[in-house]
Amino acid sequence: MAHSNRRKFLGTAAALCAGAATASASSMAVSDNKQPLVHHVFFWLKNPTSRADRDKLVEGVKSLKGIETVQSIHVGVVAETEKRDVVDASWQVSELIFFKDLNGQATYQTHPIHLAFVKNYGHLWEKVIVYDAMTV
Repeated sequence: MAHSNRRKFLGTAAALCAGAATASASSMAVSDNKQPLVHHVFFWLKNPTSRADRDKLVEGVKSLKGIETVQSIHVGVVAETEKRDVVDASWQVSELIFFKDLNGQATYQTHPIHLAFVKNYGHLWEKVIVYDAMTV
């Protein structure tokens, strides 16, 4: 798949995921879904070649483990794996957080530690994409 086609596909997929999440969020909240949820976030830095900015953002992301509803967190940077058309290595930092359920993720979104993270580190990123998935 050509690079531009993959980017269009990823953009379309992200839009569809966001739309589906928005459309179903109210019905899921009402049903009090107790299935585990995975919250995967990718960050693109304003200064993508700055190791200092990358390390500062990693520090901020790691602070999110202080939120009581975070079951587990993995903070990562782009791996030096084989370059293939299906691998997007355009981002700089990622976070993968596991929650017990939808309520835990909702608590996380409004938690003072998360709000402080956005306030104190938001100036570092140019773009953020979030993928939330429920266990099936």
